[in-house]
Amino acid sequence: MPLKAGIVGLPNVGKSTLFNAITNSRVEAANYPFATIKPNTGVVIVPDERLDYLCEKFEPLKKVNATFEFYDIAGLVKGASKGEGLGNQFLAAIRESDAIVEVVRCFESSEIIHVEESVDPRRDAEIIDLELAMADLDTVEKRIGRVEQKARLSKDKTALYEMAILTPLKETLSQGLPARLCKGLNEEQLEYARKNFFLLTLKPILYVANVSDEDYADLASCKHYQTVCALAAEQGAQCIPVSCQIEYELSLLDPAERKEFLATLGASESGLDKLVRAAYKLLNLSTFFTAGKDECRAWTFPNGATAPECAGIIHTDFQKGFIKCECYDFEEFRLLGSEAAVKEAGKLRIEGKDYRMKDGDVVFFRFNV
Repeated sequence: MPLKAGIVGLPNVGKSTLFNAITNSRVEAANYPFATIKPNTGVVIVPDERLDYLCEKFEPLKKVNATFEFYDIAGLVKGASKGEGLGNQFLAAIRESDAIVEVVRCFESSEIIHVEESVDPRRDAEIIDLELAMADLDTVEKRIGRVEQKARLSKDKTALYEMAILTPLKETLSQGLPARLCKGLNEEQLEYARKNFFLLTLKPILYVANVSDEDYADLASCKHYQTVCALAAEQGAQCIPVSCQIEYELSLLDPAERKEFLATLGASESGLDKLVRAAYKLLNLSTFFTAGKDECRAWTFPNGATAPECAGIIHTDFQKGFIKCECYDFEEFRLLGSEAAVKEAGKLRIEGKDYRMKDGDVVFFRFNV
């Protein structure tokens, strides 16, 4: 199943406009709460100048970028953890997401209503944090109810281990704070919680500050954007500034017009390009390449995957009959200028079944079935 990043936020903050821009979709983006009810899924192309460079050198018949999925989720309001608004649907959709992209409104507008009747990025983000934390608190308390007696009476090892994790999690969540900020757990315990408790606030998060076009040109002076940056820093997260409306308009242009418009802004890439790459990394994904005259292609793989597992991404037969892979680092290729030069310099590597693929590897798999 492909990994998926869920776009969340209060109603009318620009979620659907952002979704339309990055997926070239046309879902409804209306000026009233809950225009999005059922989550919309879109496939996103990951921009990669390395693939562009490989295509320049190999001149293939076909170019294929890496992709992953974005999930446009209904807006959340106060009380969502208790079923207010579309709370139950909202929370269920987030549970299906592997990472959270939280859109925070950072622009003033008398024409676009705000469910809280004023623009306050920290308050808005804290509303979502609180609702997710309360949903997680309910999950944790139910888990404690199942394992506490086992831990106390029979000294069950698993139950004791879980209680050592659940207790500090409950304390953190009871304060309305996300589980990712729990200071009483080490990384091993947090990883156990991720795999076994399925908490919403343990999912990796990326903040998107939706600013006006005027503020986008002077982010240092945009107090709302600076507020979201500070909030993200407190959580060890990243904040990407985007003007959703401008980016949507950019998405309607052809590549040449888009490039020209970006040049007038003094930018080589759009805010959405930065966002897509950041979300890709947030999902713990990397890219390897296959390159030749027929096709140059970027392939998505989870960090830590072995060479045979990556071969299986191309075709299951490649994994079943994996013998070895011949690979080189993209940066070596760019430095030396050609595959022949890479080979002459001794930079072509032969890797076996235990090799863990690295981001930027250019690979040729050998297999036999």
